[in-house]
Amino acid sequence: MKTALFFPGQGSQKPGMGQDLASNFEVAKQCFAEADDALGFSISALCFEGPAESLDLTFNSQPAILATSIAALRVLESEKGPLSYELAAGHSLGEWSALVAVGALRFADALRLVHLRGKAMQEAVPVGLGGMAAVMGMEPEALEALCAQAAQGQVCSPANFNGAGQIVISGHQSAIDRAVALAKAQKARAIPLKVSAPFHCALMAPAADKVAEALARIEVGPMRVPVVSNVEATANQDSARVKDLLVKQVTGAVRWQESVEYIAAQGVSRGIELGHGAVIKGLVKRIAKDIEVLNVGSADELASAAL
Repeated sequence: MKTALFFPGQGSQKPGMGQDLASNFEVAKQCFAEADDALGFSISALCFEGPAESLDLTFNSQPAILATSIAALRVLESEKGPLSYELAAGHSLGEWSALVAVGALRFADALRLVHLRGKAMQEAVPVGLGGMAAVMGMEPEALEALCAQAAQGQVCSPANFNGAGQIVISGHQSAIDRAVALAKAQKARAIPLKVSAPFHCALMAPAADKVAEALARIEVGPMRVPVVSNVEATANQDSARVKDLLVKQVTGAVRWQESVEYIAAQGVSRGIELGHGAVIKGLVKRIAKDIEVLNVGSADELASAAL
């Protein structure tokens, strides 16, 4: 049986995340202590206690999600023994967690980098200028044409190909508003999203520059298994390409549907989602029904996981 590790991205955060793991497993407690030390503030307190308003800030939620995912991975390995898996993948921010899991990035480096990434993404576009919306019921090519029509000299483009007909678009708020109206006129569903910035579009170029500058100062280690990158939707095991792929991811679309289809095509039939919630499980189920996803984010989930 071929296995893939999956790591969630932004939106999976919730006060209380990781607390159960830290309370029940010393290795998780130590993991969160490491995260606190690396960041210079108590990300563990934000994870365990919130408040939600602070945890939801992108520069907090990104390291919080990464820390919780790596804590879950370390608990799983300490309780069940060394994991055997063929691929790893993560949704947006989750790709960083995947790279930590396979040895490409040091945990402390990744925490500091995603904290910086979150700040840079938030600062790239003044609040209110950018927006995102989820569109359901349109083919990718048709939606790309609609985005081009709505842009009118501004930025408007697909940001997340999440599968099962759901595509998130991102760009200038006024262009997103026009795209929502056009989509509805074509009988598609379009829902504006409550986000703090227009992620995964050209407006994030200043953030990509800051991420590139920060990545230049760290070392990428050898990768134990390949990671399926968001921007290419195919496996990469070349450490020399990791930085470039992470920089491109800031402005590029998350090709999640293609990524999961690629993973399924490699013969993977089991996935393990590491971290809080079950967002990835829901997305994978809609794309590749033959992949059974187990969740490991709490003591109960670990106990019931048939590994």
